[in-house]
Amino acid sequence: MNFDLQPTLQGRLIEVRPLRPEDFEPLFAAASDPLIWEQHPERERYKREVCQKFFDGAMESRGALAVIDRRSGRIIGSSRYSNLNAAGREVEIGYTFLERAFWGGAYNGELKRLMLDHAFQFVDAVLFVVGENNLRSQKALQKIGATLVEEREVPAPDGGTNRHRIFRCPK
Repeated sequence: MNFDLQPTLQGRLIEVRPLRPEDFEPLFAAASDPLIWEQHPERERYKREVCQKFFDGAMESRGALAVIDRRSGRIIGSSRYSNLNAAGREVEIGYTFLERAFWGGAYNGELKRLMLDHAFQFVDAVLFVVGENNLRSQKALQKIGATLVEEREVPAPDGGTNRHRIFRCPK
């Protein structure tokens, strides 16, 4: 399977491209609003040191993507593909965030559609792992037809665990 985990994808509103080492400062600027993270299991990601760990993990994942507003050319968020299961023909999309100015449907919807369309060239289903209290993300996933299939504990950066809900979107 030749699934490119870091494609360049272009829509009407956004471009998605591989995250690069020089993207930390613009990504941190996009992530520095505490309200973005209020429903997220890692609520302090708006702080530089926490965001740096997130960024380092994204770079190490080899599946991280920068989300760029086509009108301004600015990085407005990120997402990533992870946990490709070639035998099960599944991949996860996660670690997604956008600046609050881009919430409300059109940008997030286009991001998900671009990433799903790319993924479905190679897999039959996409999984989304969402914090149990992240109701905004859960509603957004339901809008695109993803269904809740499981709840589980996921390792947290502090060594503990966080409860997550797993959504599945079939081809």
